[in-house]
Amino acid sequence: MPMLIVVPPEAAEERLDLFLRARCPDLSRSRIQALVKMGDVLVNGGEARQAYPVQPGDEIAFELPEPEVLAARPQDLPLNIVYEDADLLVIDKAAGMTVHPAPGASDGTLVNALLHHCRDLSGINGVLRPGIVHRLDKETSGLMVVAKNDAAHRALAASLQQREIERRYAALVWGVCRDDAGRVAAPIDRNPKNRKKMAVVVGGRDAATNFTVGERCPFTTLVECRLETGRTHQIRVHMAHIGHPVFGDPVYGGRDQTGGIRPEYRRQAKWMLGLIKRQALHARALEFAHPRTGEGLAFEAGWPGDMAAVVEAARVSV
Repeated sequence: MPMLIVVPPEAAEERLDLFLRARCPDLSRSRIQALVKMGDVLVNGGEARQAYPVQPGDEIAFELPEPEVLAARPQDLPLNIVYEDADLLVIDKAAGMTVHPAPGASDGTLVNALLHHCRDLSGINGVLRPGIVHRLDKETSGLMVVAKNDAAHRALAASLQQREIERRYAALVWGVCRDDAGRVAAPIDRNPKNRKKMAVVVGGRDAATNFTVGERCPFTTLVECRLETGRTHQIRVHMAHIGHPVFGDPVYGGRDQTGGIRPEYRRQAKWMLGLIKRQALHARALEFAHPRTGEGLAFEAGWPGDMAAVVEAARVSV
């Protein structure tokens, strides 16, 4: 698909690759850089460097690659099914499993496993996200509800929108929280400096997270977080925003906080980081009304091994 973009005055001096990345969110920065390097991006009719500072009025022409055609296929993968009936399943998702296929990751996802187990799921979310009512990050473990048919999907999606589905997460965060409970209400959107990350951004989508302290440890705190909204990376962004990033989080500062704790705890902290290779975040409890019968359903999932180990280690004083 041929594209022509005219640089507006407010974008003056932006790098060419960053300018295009902000305007073509479906293309990665590396893909854009490859197109520029191959001479497939023309500025005012000529080739340009990826670091070229664009100027107002520049005409940038390029061929937008056709999107990769994906289709989820059934795969026989392990599933921890907590509950199942004719309308829905509740899954305890393992850390490291992506929820649905995407470019570059079409296999090994929860959707692939669900299609093998169920053969058919609600089609409301399309061929790549069948049955998916809400998501968990790849490295976040815990409970998810999945719709088997369209009627269940519509009812569950409506309950989620009306905040009638209770989702509670256990998280180990850096630092000792002073308050016993709190509410973080801060809008979230793509980080303007790194589109792969989320951030608290003025004018972003409304987001609110409630947290309650469960246990204070020497240099960490075990908290329970309850979502009012469901933005991407919400708990991770909000806890980092208030100075308590989730322990082990490689994206939002959860692996580089040892310099900020008392010297006598640093060795223990580094050892604990070796116990968990992901964010210490687990979707521990899920409550909702059954989409067909209206019966109240409540589920809890115990900690997976890595999180249980790091929480136990956090309780130990040096």
